[in-house]
This record gives sequence, C-alpha cells and structure tokens, in this order.
Amino acid sequence: MSAPPPSFFDFTRAELTARIASWGLHPVHVGPLWGGLYLRGARDARDVPELPARWRERVQAEFSFARPAVVAEQSSADGFTRKCLLGLADGRRIETVLMRFTGRVTACISSQAGCAMGCVFCATGQMGFGRQLTPGEIVTQVLHLDDLLRADAGPATPAPLADPAGRSPHARHERLRNVVLMGMGEPLHNYEAVMRAADILRDPHGPAISARRITVSTVGVVPGIIRLADEARPFHLAVSLHAATQAERAALIPVAARWPLDALLEACRYYVARLQRRIFFEWALIAGRNDTPEQAAALGALLRGIPAQVNLIPLNPTHGYDGGPSDRAAARRFQDLLAAQGVPSTVRQRRGLDIAAGCGQLATAAK
Repeated sequence: MSAPPPSFFDFTRAELTARIASWGLHPVHVGPLWGGLYLRGARDARDVPELPARWRERVQAEFSFARPAVVAEQSSADGFTRKCLLGLADGRRIETVLMRFTGRVTACISSQAGCAMGCVFCATGQMGFGRQLTPGEIVTQVLHLDDLLRADAGPATPAPLADPAGRSPHARHERLRNVVLMGMGEPLHNYEAVMRAADILRDPHGPAISARRITVSTVGVVPGIIRLADEARPFHLAVSLHAATQAERAALIPVAARWPLDALLEACRYYVARLQRRIFFEWALIAGRNDTPEQAAALGALLRGIPAQVNLIPLNPTHGYDGGPSDRAAARRFQDLLAAQGVPSTVRQRRGLDIAAGCGQLATAAK
C-alpha cells in the first residue's frame, strides 16, 4: 500500500520549489501556485489555472491539499471573537480563535492537540497531551480564519496575483495582522513544526505576516528558549510566569519542577543578551494568590535588568480550577506597583469569555 501524499502546507516555499524542479517543472510556476493557495483562497491545484494543465494534474496528485474539517463554530455576543473547533484527519480535535481589536485582527492558533505541561488553571493542560501538530495543521488554522474574513467581506472582484516584485496583492478583505501561538499546546514542545509553520506564515510571497507580528508563547521550556536565541529566530517570545517564587510557580505550572525559575530566568537573560530583544511575560492575575503587593514586589525584583513587558491577564475561569480573577482595582494596583519598579505592563483585554475562547480556556471536551 503506497504512502499518502504529503501535505502541501508542510512545505516552505524553498522546499516546494526544489521539489517541483526535480520533476522538470520550471520554478517560475511556484509563484502562481503559492499565491493561489496562500493569497487568493484556492483550495487545491485545480483552482490555479495559471499552471499548465498537465503540471496542474501532477501537483494535484503529488500533494494533499486537505485542511482540518470544521466541526463547530461559535461567535461571542459582542461579535469580536469567533472560535472554531477543527477536526484533524485522525479524529483529534483542536480549537483556534479569531479576535478583533481596534485596527487589527489576531489569530490565536494551536500547536498541539492537548498539552503535556499540566498547568492547573488551563483547560488544555487539564486535558492532557494528545499529539503534536504538523506544520500544515498549524498553517491551515490561519488559512481557515482568513477564509472566514474573506466570507465576511462578501462577494468581491478576485484579487490580482502578486506583482513581479513578489509583493502581496492589495487585500480585498480584512486581513490577519497578528498570529499568536497561544492556543492549545506548548509551542516549544513542538519546536520544529512550529518554526517551519511560522516561516511559511511570514513568507513575503504568501501569507506575509511580519515576523514582528508572530508571537511564540511558552510556559518555560528552557532548551527551546536557548535554541530560539541561538538560531536568532525573529519572532516575539512570551513567557508564562504567573508566580515570582519557585514554590508558588511549581504549584501552578508542574513543569517548573523540571525547569526551575532560576534556570528559566537565566535562559531569558541569555535570550535578550543574544538578540537584544525584550521578552513579554504573561501573568494570570488570580484573586488573593498572585495579585498581592508582595507578589508585585517580588516580580519587579525578579525582572530587574531584563528588558521586559508584563501582560497582566485576569484569570479566565475553567471547570478544573477554583481560583478566580482579580478585580479591576487589584489589577490596577498591581500594575502601579510594577510601574514604580520600572517594569512596564498592560492589562490585556479579555475576549470571548462567553464562548470559552479566552486564554487558558481552549479545550475539546465538554466545558
């Protein structure tokens, strides 16, 4: 029995060029193929008439253009958030989220089915680990969300191909501006697939999402942070911290026992020294637990000397954790105490709580 064809969406543009050149197809045909799939909403090679007919059939036969199936979709009452439950070929399911903010649209995408990190307040962590996603399964989440934006725009004149210089055509529909790998899973636990997917998404001839608009989140996988630095990856790094002492952090994030707080901070210092780039630290504000003046003082001391921005996120509820979110006054007090220590921070806007689409709420079991 022959192996199934590989997914088109697993390949970078350079890899695709080399592969089809080995068949005798001139590399000039990669442009229309790549642009058709990534810019114009084509579903497979048959939707790219610019390809010569015999090569169109060859490409169609050599690759799979399958995308995850849409199992369910939900929209928040305010219309700013849409959550999609997607079914993978092996029956696994993942969630991905489209979020609208003033002047920008953000995709929150998953890197794994489930998660092995076990963070106690996270619905995905409460699920346990299923499997790694492939690069194509990561990339096609973005394509699906882009399709939703295309549908929201209604019928339009087909967009032109990219110009000869390789620039993207003028968008006829609202386009994604930011991609955050903050959905289901730990991105640095699936490093190779995540980096390949991010490279495809930032390809200037395709999705063309700026590397500065792609954020990779981690709960503190130290070898992955060091590797990001050594490879000079251009993406933003967000580190989920949530506590300023090892004991308190390990109680929230079990993997902290493997990569303790001091090792994590050492890796973060290495990262900023190597890349001259700040780090975003995520802090889920849990009422009465990590929103106290003592915790703010400890966090300020912990981050002293590290170029950092702290994203404060009032805890989003999950069925498996009984902690509650800090109120507005406590969040503001915590932010003021950080500012007094020279640590900039923002209180993140919460989106999609009525459809369990907020940070830490993604899961595929009943909620």
